[in-house]
Amino acid sequence: KLEEFLNFKQLKTSLKEAILLDYYTAGFWWAKEMNFSLIQLSGFMDLLNFLLENLSDKHMTLGDNLKELGKAMAGIGETASERTGDLNFFSIEQAKTVIDYL
Repeated sequence: KLEEFLNFKQLKTSLKEAILLDYYTAGFWWAKEMNFSLIQLSGFMDLLNFLLENLSDKHMTLGDNLKELGKAMAGIGETASERTGDLNFFSIEQAKTVIDYL
């Protein structure tokens, strides 16, 4: 299903497509095993895509990408008026687990 969603046409001959499918599939199944809700699963997949784009399109270093991850996760566990990040549908423990996974 992910192959169709990602619109991969050359999976059998494209190493890039095979690697990307593996990357997203591994992340999806990990998130499913964590019993994330649908919105959490969607947010996690967006986060995987965001971090990959930072590496591939923006050529960020690992350190810069980790800083971006920190910005995205900022505010989890704070009150609505204190929040700065947009991933507030994760609990603090889930956020720690996501960071460990990544």
